[in-house]
Amino acid sequence: MKFVIRIVPMIVVMGTIFFLSHQSGDSLDLPSFFGADKLAHMIAYGGLAFTVLWFFGEKGLENPWRTSFMTVLFCLLYGISDEYHQSFIDLRSVSIFDLLADTAGAFCCSLLWAVSPALQQKMLACQINLLKCTQFK
Repeated sequence: MKFVIRIVPMIVVMGTIFFLSHQSGDSLDLPSFFGADKLAHMIAYGGLAFTVLWFFGEKGLENPWRTSFMTVLFCLLYGISDEYHQSFIDLRSVSIFDLLADTAGAFCCSLLWAVSPALQQKMLACQINLLKCTQFK
């Protein structure tokens, strides 16, 4: 059960990113301000980074900087696969700037987590409470 609680959020976010990437370029309605697309990429991949950090759980606290590095690397690799996937979708294209925005979002989230022991402990406490709620007595 512990593994399921830790991996499901990551799979949901990855699936959401895949679903949005699978839409044709003319079917996505983003706000019209400059940089809205890149901001959306940063938020999506910041969310993915958060769920990857969540996945690492207590093990990730042993070396927070290594965990952050692995998280950013994972998000970068997923971003590369996402850009490749978009190359097959109508009115979508591969963009290094999208990949940079993806990586920046993951980096910001991971850095915030790495420098904040309070955030790390709150995330761990949340996992522990979820496990308590899901155990049958």
